[in-house]
Amino acid sequence: MKIASIPLNDLPADLTTPALSEGEPTAGKRVRQVWPEWRGTGVHHALYLPADWAPGRTHPVIVEYAGNGDYRNGLGDVSNGTVEGSNLGYGISGGSGFIWACLPYVDPVGKRNATQWWGDVEATVDYCRQSVARICTQYGGDASAVFLAGFSRGAIACNFIGLHDDTIARLWVGFIAHSQYDGVIESWPYAGADRASALGRLQRLNGRPVFISHEGSASPTRRYLESTGIRAPFTYLDLPYPNHTDAWVLRDLPERQRLRDWVRAVNESTP
Repeated sequence: MKIASIPLNDLPADLTTPALSEGEPTAGKRVRQVWPEWRGTGVHHALYLPADWAPGRTHPVIVEYAGNGDYRNGLGDVSNGTVEGSNLGYGISGGSGFIWACLPYVDPVGKRNATQWWGDVEATVDYCRQSVARICTQYGGDASAVFLAGFSRGAIACNFIGLHDDTIARLWVGFIAHSQYDGVIESWPYAGADRASALGRLQRLNGRPVFISHEGSASPTRRYLESTGIRAPFTYLDLPYPNHTDAWVLRDLPERQRLRDWVRAVNESTP
């Protein structure tokens, strides 16, 4: 993969992820939302209803998980680990056509969102299942067209959280993992990072499509998945920039168009 001559962060963005606001969700607004059982705590998520949203209409859903916080590098890439700082869903949709929810990793002891790794895994999984059900019921999300997306830690979460058990695994129509993948690196500092555990989660994929992108090259993930013997429609994208960031989807790149085309094709093929 030839690295682009112009740094990613020097390219102008054609999209700006909406800032989080308070109040009730409505079309074209991204809000900080707290479920009733978490009122009075710091546990919250971000919900965006698309510009073309209206009561009674149904929309596919993108659920997103953030990367680890307290990250920055010499290229100017920053990850704060928060639901507020996520970008993939907005870049994929361009603000229309999809409900977009950025969910937390739940720390029930500290009663807050965890900005590094998983918080409490079971609490995070429960929050996810409950949120998908409520978003579909209350805001017209299409339960048969829910995508799970994530960057870095969030890319690992596509399997570590999204395929944690048979119940949550059934929620997803497709997966979008940018810059990391569950099982590729075994030395992460949490239980279950080993390949035997990751393979158990991967077996719950059940042939659903996965879009895997990585800065520079996605080849290490490709080699790992080929070694598992798991068969599914994996799509790989080498991003020709060294940047460790999800903000590439906010730029008019041919790679973003490939991702959008993949999402559209999976959505259109959903019964």
